[in-house]
Amino acid sequence: MQDLEKVVEQLESGDLSLDKSLQQFEKGVKLSRDCQAALTDAEQKVQVLLDSELKDIAPEDLEGQ
Repeated sequence: MQDLEKVVEQLESGDLSLDKSLQQFEKGVKLSRDCQAALTDAEQKVQVLLDSELKDIAPEDLEGQ
């Protein structure tokens, strides 16, 4: 994530040449995709954990609550 923030800062500064800007943009897109994949993976793991926790709760455990 820090690498992506650095790329954004460099691009926003306007100090890069067109060629270097394109290189950094490509790097930023790749980093963004990597971050999105990591986030999706984490969300799936959380969902699996939540689903298994909910399955462990029997309906009778919820009675009277």
